[in-house]
Amino acid sequence: MTLYPGRILLALATLLAAPLALAHGISGDDQAFLINNPGAHIGPYIYLGAKHMVTGYDHLLFLAGVIFFLYRLRDVALYVTLFAVGHSTTLLLGVLGGFHVSPYLVDAVIGLSVVYKAFENLNGFKALGWQPNTKAAVLIFGFFHGFGLSTKLQDLAISPDGLVPNMLSFNVGVEIGQFLALSLILIGLNAWRATGSFMRHAFTTNVAIMSAGFMLMGYQLTGYLVT
Repeated sequence: MTLYPGRILLALATLLAAPLALAHGISGDDQAFLINNPGAHIGPYIYLGAKHMVTGYDHLLFLAGVIFFLYRLRDVALYVTLFAVGHSTTLLLGVLGGFHVSPYLVDAVIGLSVVYKAFENLNGFKALGWQPNTKAAVLIFGFFHGFGLSTKLQDLAISPDGLVPNMLSFNVGVEIGQFLALSLILIGLNAWRATGSFMRHAFTTNVAIMSAGFMLMGYQLTGYLVT
C-alpha cells in the first residue's frame, strides 16, 4: 500500500482525539526521575526535553501548519526560530521565575494556535478581509506553547538543586527534538508536494488539523470548568 505524507499529517491530527494525547505531559517514569534526582543531570534532561517535543502532538500540529505552505528553507528557518524564541522564553521564565498560569487555559490557547494556523492555511482570514501578522502570531503562540510545558514541570515540584542547568538542558533537548521532528515533517511535505495530490488534499488536511485544534480546546476548557 502506498503511503502519502498527507495521510501521515491526517493521522497525526487524529491522535488528538484520544484524551491522553490531548493532555500529553511528563510520563510516569520520567516524573519519578525528575522528582527523585536532585542535582544537575545534563544528559537525562536533554533526552527528556527532546522526548517531550517529539511526542508533543499539539506542538507538532501547530508547526506542521506553520510550514505547510512554506517552500523556501529560509522561510521555514525564520518561522521555526520565532517559535523557538517564544517557546524557550516562557519555558524558562515559568520554571525558573516561578510564573505560573492555569494549565487548562494555556493548553486551550495552544489548541487555538492549531485552529488559527489551519484557518489561515485555508485562506479564512483573506475571506474576512483581514490578515494578521503571521510572524508575530507564531512568536506569540510560541510563548503560550512554552508556558504549557512549564506548567507540566512546575506541577512536579522539581528540586531547586541544579534547577538552572537542568532547565537549560531540558530546553536544549526541546530544540533538538523540534529539529528532528520538523525535519521528518518537512521531508514528508516536500515528497508530497512533488505529487499531484498535494493541492487536492491540502484543504482536507488543514480541516483535519483545525478540527484537532478545536478538540484540544474543548477538552481543556471542559477540564477547567469542572475542576
